[in-house]
Amino acid sequence: MAQKKDKKFYKRLGMTVLGVLFLGVSVGFLNYSDFGMDPFQTFAHGIALHVPLDFGTTYLIINVIELAVIFFIDKRKIGLGTMINLFLLGYVVDFSSVYVAKLFDMMGGGLILRIVSMVIGIILLCFCAAVYFTADMGVSTHDAISLILSEKQDRIPFAWLRVANDILCIIIGFALGQSFGIGTIISGFFTGPLVSLFRKKIAEPFLNGAGGQGK
Repeated sequence: MAQKKDKKFYKRLGMTVLGVLFLGVSVGFLNYSDFGMDPFQTFAHGIALHVPLDFGTTYLIINVIELAVIFFIDKRKIGLGTMINLFLLGYVVDFSSVYVAKLFDMMGGGLILRIVSMVIGIILLCFCAAVYFTADMGVSTHDAISLILSEKQDRIPFAWLRVANDILCIIIGFALGQSFGIGTIISGFFTGPLVSLFRKKIAEPFLNGAGGQGK
């Protein structure tokens, strides 16, 4: 029994670390596509337009405020995944953005490859989010909001709460002066449903075994 629990713990650990890090890679693909930021980035950049701070500092403050709120509402959502998101994800995004751009530029660049990059980025983002959500070792502050709301009630599923959360971020960011693109809209409407699909069909069966249930 102890060995089985240890095996599951290491599965969860691997899913958390790899899920969050490859989430950063997905943002590299989205950055190359240049079809718009993800909804939360749109929200954060909108706020940054109105404060006398650089974006990095503004982004950190937004996350710290959300982290404090989440700590008092459901501290279980704060963990390894949260820390990697806060302190390492930005570096992974920077690194992957450089090398994804080099890869696609070597292939000739152009509109078609930008569209391909956007599709890869959105699918990879949703898959990685599903993997590290399922591991349940902490999530980003933005991700935690929809997860907590879905767990506090059973009338509205996570997928639609996430869509509402993302669209609200886009609206606020736009109202504050930040532009967005088709990639932002696609992310807003499809992240929630795709994350739910990948969790049910891939991440949960992988963690719990073909017929396993629960954590």
